[in-house]
Amino acid sequence: MRKFLSVLLIAASLGLAAPKKPKLVVAIIIDQFRYDFLLRYRSEYTGGFDRLLTRGAVFTNAKYVHFPTVTGVGHSTFLSGALPSVSGIVGNDWWDYDEGKHVTCVGDIAARMVGGNGGEGGSPRRMLVSTVGDELKTMVGHKSHVIGISLKDRSAMLTAGHSADAAYWFDLKSGNFVTSTYYMADLPGWVKDFNAARPAEKYRGVTWLDHKLPQDVKEFFGNSTTSPFEASPYGNEVMEQFVERALGAEQLGRHEATDIVAVSYSSNDKVGHEYGTYSREEHDVTVKTDQLIGRLFRALDAQLGPDNVLVILTGDHGVGPSEAEDKANHMPGGRLDPKLVKNTIQAALEKRYGAGQWVAGSWDLSIYLQRDLIRSKNLDPAEVRRVALDAAMSVPHVARAYTREQLLSGMGVRDPDGRRMMESYNLRRGPDIEFLPEPFWVVTDKATSHGTTYVYDSHVPVVFLGPGIRPGQYNGNIAVNDIAPTLATILGVETPSGSVGRVLTELF
Repeated sequence: MRKFLSVLLIAASLGLAAPKKPKLVVAIIIDQFRYDFLLRYRSEYTGGFDRLLTRGAVFTNAKYVHFPTVTGVGHSTFLSGALPSVSGIVGNDWWDYDEGKHVTCVGDIAARMVGGNGGEGGSPRRMLVSTVGDELKTMVGHKSHVIGISLKDRSAMLTAGHSADAAYWFDLKSGNFVTSTYYMADLPGWVKDFNAARPAEKYRGVTWLDHKLPQDVKEFFGNSTTSPFEASPYGNEVMEQFVERALGAEQLGRHEATDIVAVSYSSNDKVGHEYGTYSREEHDVTVKTDQLIGRLFRALDAQLGPDNVLVILTGDHGVGPSEAEDKANHMPGGRLDPKLVKNTIQAALEKRYGAGQWVAGSWDLSIYLQRDLIRSKNLDPAEVRRVALDAAMSVPHVARAYTREQLLSGMGVRDPDGRRMMESYNLRRGPDIEFLPEPFWVVTDKATSHGTTYVYDSHVPVVFLGPGIRPGQYNGNIAVNDIAPTLATILGVETPSGSVGRVLTELF
């Protein structure tokens, strides 16, 4: 509260309007959404993006300053403002040396799924820092309501935070929106009613562009790797229907204190991976996202009025052009087999030290070694990592690689890319080797991917819209980490515990 009052005094001294506490914060994050998507299709926006761009405070040069630029890390940063070095969310997946196994960023064997066909439910417990929602709940308790909604579990949970009333996501096995025992023992009646209507299944067999979606239910929903339903605009559409139902059912914006709903649109990411960054499919899902957000705004206007709602928009990461798009534009680049660096390191360590499963796991641009095996052979871990580093650098189109020792000591290349890798490194959860491909080279077996520090992966929109926000275009450089402390200041609560951002006072 002291911080909030100080900002009011500063604002008054500068002749600025003090930020008004909204009844509801709608925190929107679009999965795999580059800033230039707002420019490329601007003439076709008539809905949510149009309102944000014409009435909002638009930051044109907002970037992520962490590594890797993937979904789990981006979503954990959005409302915490923390780097992976502090938040503990170092990727979507990693090898946990304390537990001796592969884990996901929201994996929690103590939590069970609620509303699906059983299985692990997940929680935000692996995130070591607070979010704005956590700080709000700490201050006002049950007077405020905080929920997260997405197709992806990690996207719903990491934005909502530890103290959230609920996080809901879509379970492909059951075709239901589900939650976890971390939040509740049973789904609310409104969620059960929504699921009972089977809204997603009406899109079975539908033709989107020239893609006919499967009629068979299992093929239609697919799995976390390949889902025709989620890799189409219809995933976002069903999620949007769920959000609109939640507004009334959860009485969002009608509690004594400000409520927060974090909404993550996931289909943009699925479409981009499957078809390419500038494909007609990505174009179509982007324009349809504008329409869906416009529909959400109309629902908010009707229920609460625009003067009572603060909207924040960003993306969780960008994406590189596909190999085909690079070739068409005479750009360097291509695809690297996701297993190539891992297999090259495995072969080099076998050749040097003998047989064994030397690589514990490889996710995105991170390599984890089997430290138990290294200890059992009485080897120097730093030496083994140097051998692994040389192997990684022998792979064509790997631009740089660092060992754990280099990342911890800051002995890597001291340019912005190197600093981001070093400043993001988590002492307990960080990998043994991190690497960057050359620009425009993507590590994937799909059309394209993301994860690097390069601008196409880190440059995303940041837009604030609502009471007390000064509209306009702001062209200075900011970090996405600045969102959390700015929102905390508007709400008059403590800055989240791991935040490294600044307050964007220029938009008040």
